[in-house]
Amino acid sequence: MKWARGRQGDGTDVTGVLADGMLHPRASLGSDVATGEPVALDELTQLPPVVPGKFIGLWNNFKAAAEKGGMAHPEHPLYFFKANTSVSGPGAEVVMPASAGRVVFEGELGIVIGQTCKNISPEQADAAIFGYTCINDFTSLDVLNADPSFPQWTRAKSFDGFGVVGPVIETDVDWRQLTITVLVNDRERQSYPAADMILSPAQIVSCLSRDMTLHPGDLIACGTSIGARPVKPGMAVDVVIEGIGRVGVTMAAPQA
Repeated sequence: MKWARGRQGDGTDVTGVLADGMLHPRASLGSDVATGEPVALDELTQLPPVVPGKFIGLWNNFKAAAEKGGMAHPEHPLYFFKANTSVSGPGAEVVMPASAGRVVFEGELGIVIGQTCKNISPEQADAAIFGYTCINDFTSLDVLNADPSFPQWTRAKSFDGFGVVGPVIETDVDWRQLTITVLVNDRERQSYPAADMILSPAQIVSCLSRDMTLHPGDLIACGTSIGARPVKPGMAVDVVIEGIGRVGVTMAAPQA
């Protein structure tokens, strides 16, 4: 089942189940309560499918990247937070501030939490995962490494628009069968299997639940593998995961 969000012409936001090009409104994400007549998706401005309370991203969670970088496999997620104002959705224009310097794309699989959980096991975590989405975790390399005494993970990843999410949340998919691909101007630039993860989605959710309470709608980016590259204004960047969809944005220079 695919869940999506869209904005109607009157400014009203609608969350619901996507089927046959129609969005069937629901009371909230995951609800069975219908709240109106179906709306054609092409009559809506599509939004990120979730508004996360917490947006968590992982570092060093793919075997190929760890091997290339000479890094040990972590036993607990190595993570950072992205500001919720970094969230953008399908078709957005992502402005690259002058202060960001070099910016790279990072195509990733995203986990959407479906129920409140604290101190849960990996087996319980499977049930707590609502579904999966596509994420582009844009990162400013210059900001990240600007101060040798303190890597600035949050600042480097929290510029407005730097957390692209969408186009939908898919609740019925086997993450092990997925491939994350990034296209820049429709040319493949990154492609890797989700099955190469060091920590599985259930392990990630279980571990994080021991650090903090997770709530419905919280979003976790599973990390990226090799192939992340710099982007420039004017480029179209798409993250594609077959079985979930394609979310694309256009990079833009700041206004003078």
